[in-house]
Amino acid sequence: MNAPFEAQAAHQLFSIQPHAQHGRLRKIELSEDALAGFFAKVKSVDVQNLQYVPFMRYILAHELDQALGGTFGTTICDIARDRASGGFTVGVQGVTTDSDDYVKFGTAVAHLLGTSNHDAMSGTYYARFLVKDTDSSDSYLRQAYRLFTLHTDGTYVEEETHWLLMMKFDEVNATGGESRLMHLDDWSERDNFAQDPMGALPFLYKAPGSKNVAAPVERPLFFHSEFGLAMSFIDQFVQPRTITEAQFLHAMSSSMEKSSATKEVSLPAGELVVANNYFWLHGRAPFKKHPELHRELMRQRGTFAK
Repeated sequence: MNAPFEAQAAHQLFSIQPHAQHGRLRKIELSEDALAGFFAKVKSVDVQNLQYVPFMRYILAHELDQALGGTFGTTICDIARDRASGGFTVGVQGVTTDSDDYVKFGTAVAHLLGTSNHDAMSGTYYARFLVKDTDSSDSYLRQAYRLFTLHTDGTYVEEETHWLLMMKFDEVNATGGESRLMHLDDWSERDNFAQDPMGALPFLYKAPGSKNVAAPVERPLFFHSEFGLAMSFIDQFVQPRTITEAQFLHAMSSSMEKSSATKEVSLPAGELVVANNYFWLHGRAPFKKHPELHRELMRQRGTFAK
């Protein structure tokens, strides 16, 4: 990890350490007084205002950055863009349990990174969704007892998706369901697939009805980006054209799932994780069966500021 990030550990308003459950992730802890000041400053901002008025999202980002000394935004952008890490967790430190405050905090963090993409599933710039005992969803996102396999976000939309933010709002009777994360550079069999001619082929992605995205998108599995070698893949929505392509996709997905580089990371309520979507893959472990299982999450995804 680059020295400037570690040097911030002594900052009086926020500190940064390696995450205990994944060495590449950074765990950021914030001053409770600074957080309380931020929430007091934005108390009059309501969530509908954030949905309807895009510039208000940046106003929140500015207020959070100022509450944390004016360097927090630059620091998290540097971490998220750095190939050696590219991910961090941060939370509200128990200062609030109000879901509107969670939206404000997540919005502020996201807009210090850049612009959130429109989320067609929800109709605004973020999505809130429940995971519970029963669900009739047409994807694995809300199906609690299935392994949610490793994937990147934004495969079926035309917009670039540089980063992903997931924040946990609440959970009850939830055993299991840890986030599963794999950094592309830690996957030992990566080059076997990335250097195969099929790795550069454009594959077609089609989203199910719940995503509210009708147009198919073509993109390669592996490509070179400003962040180095990158990947775009989700097993549910990629459309192979031949048995050979299907076998390649199946072997690739199986390799990632079996890789020792895939780690489980737990996230308490009120905390979020940000990952660079170009070189981190993510998924979710199954939950243990419970008739009153309840978890609520928020997702935002977008692009870095120019």
